[in-house]
Amino acid sequence: MSRVRRVGSIKNELIQKSREAALSAVQVFNNPLITFKSEIFIVNMHIAWTYLLHAYYRGQKTEYRYVKSISPSGRKKFDTTKSGAHKYWGLEDCLNSAESPVDKDTSNNLRFLIGLRHEIEHQMTTRIDDALSARFQACCLNYNTLIKSLFGDEYGIDKHLSFSLQFTSLSEEQITTLDSYKDILPGHVSKFMENYDGNLSTEEFNSPKYAYRVLFTQKTVNRPGQADKVIEFIPAESEIAKGMNKEYVVVKDREKPKYSAGEIWRKMQAEGYKKFNVAQHTKLWQQKEAKNPSKGYGTMVVKTWYWYENWLEVVRQHCKSNKRRYS
Repeated sequence: MSRVRRVGSIKNELIQKSREAALSAVQVFNNPLITFKSEIFIVNMHIAWTYLLHAYYRGQKTEYRYVKSISPSGRKKFDTTKSGAHKYWGLEDCLNSAESPVDKDTSNNLRFLIGLRHEIEHQMTTRIDDALSARFQACCLNYNTLIKSLFGDEYGIDKHLSFSLQFTSLSEEQITTLDSYKDILPGHVSKFMENYDGNLSTEEFNSPKYAYRVLFTQKTVNRPGQADKVIEFIPAESEIAKGMNKEYVVVKDREKPKYSAGEIWRKMQAEGYKKFNVAQHTKLWQQKEAKNPSKGYGTMVVKTWYWYENWLEVVRQHCKSNKRRYS
């Protein structure tokens, strides 16, 4: 077999294994009999993305093996396992490459999952599926978009998947539980998520490629056939969508200004308190129990806590009182 044919064969095998891993991830997550959903999803999608990028780099003839040393003559010695097999880039190194085809928002989503994997791979976790579903959905959509972009529409996995059905609708009590997920997550997972989100800009955090958030509302119909679809997508430029956007803006303008954790501590750094960071901010709100709704310092929006201006002023006064410490 010629080298060119062998390279093409391995690339196709990597693509196929990547698709199988991605499909397995989604099928497991949608399986009602499995309770270890998030952990299996993260591992399988980690494999899927790694193989996808390996296939891309192989096709581009980019060296994606770890180099142990280079001789004076330029000959490379590659790092190997104990059995002598070459070691190939992990997912994070694939993303770090200057030749990576992955955009920044998609990369943010994957780096979040990589970090979360490190947090949970050596210990059991519970009740994290609902808190992570928006990021998992974004991961799937990003994967499907990129594999079709790189290798063609025939490699997409969307044709193999459909919406997962439920036996019950979400009650107000269930929605409240989902919004307060940080109170039920393991402490180390909650802390990781808050620190990671806090280091993203507002634009990065709100990107649908980082977390795909959808607002559902019950739909009533008055014509036969209209009730066939559980979820209906409408074009962004349609009159209905424009009307929804206008209504949302009106509501938003009437609400109190809100700030993410990252915006809070970055504002303090911009005001000269360079040593006040995400860790200092987290410690402060925990000491003051500032996320207690009765204190009125902030609110939960789509599973994420946002701070009001009165909390920003509390933080500012705290920094002023500790100027020598934070400057």
